[in-house]
Amino acid sequence: MAIRVPQVGASWQYQLDGEIDVSVDAEVFDIDVEETSADVVAELHRRGRYVIGYLDAGAVERYRSDFGEFPTDVVGKKVESWSDERWLDIRRLDVLLPIMGRRMDLAVAKGFDAIEADMVEAYTEKTGFRLTAADQLTYNRALARLAHERGLAIGLKNDLEQVPDLVGDFDFAINEQCFEYDESDALLPFIRAGKPVFHVEYDLPLDRFAEQARSVGFSSIRKHVDLDARRWAWLH
Repeated sequence: MAIRVPQVGASWQYQLDGEIDVSVDAEVFDIDVEETSADVVAELHRRGRYVIGYLDAGAVERYRSDFGEFPTDVVGKKVESWSDERWLDIRRLDVLLPIMGRRMDLAVAKGFDAIEADMVEAYTEKTGFRLTAADQLTYNRALARLAHERGLAIGLKNDLEQVPDLVGDFDFAINEQCFEYDESDALLPFIRAGKPVFHVEYDLPLDRFAEQARSVGFSSIRKHVDLDARRWAWLH
């Protein structure tokens, strides 16, 4: 099953809130799997767009339709700054992989091209579980296998410390605020491997990161942290 991946430097739109604005001039859209209809995905494809589906893989949001499928013993502490979201015990592959597989099946049914698996650096956070870097690698690689078995590409979200170990398993990277935190070099293995890096800044003005982002081939935008349809600035 052939897996399509966008080219390095492709323009992108990141929208996880509000009605999807399909008219945005971007080659790649990253939108929510559960909250986006198959009709919207089909319209984006009609316009020649590549469509990534957002899903939370290392934590769970209480408002998701499948929240009740997560046993209480795999649900940990609240994610800082997100009161409706709780960390998951990623060691419990027996519980989590079937749920994540069903989420990916929904993405396939709706026609998505790829998956953004969020919250996949749990071992660096206060989750309520004793998670290790090895636990994270095992889980992230399992997610990549689930996606590829379904013909979906998959992006590594943040988890910069493990990029050297995971660049071969993932098809692209998605990053928040690497220039604000001076972490952009950690993403270069993806570019060297011919895999795109989709990057967003929330606070830095475009002129503070545009030249560097363009020089290394990142697909960079600046947006409000609410991630509605607005793109304040983007690289051409």
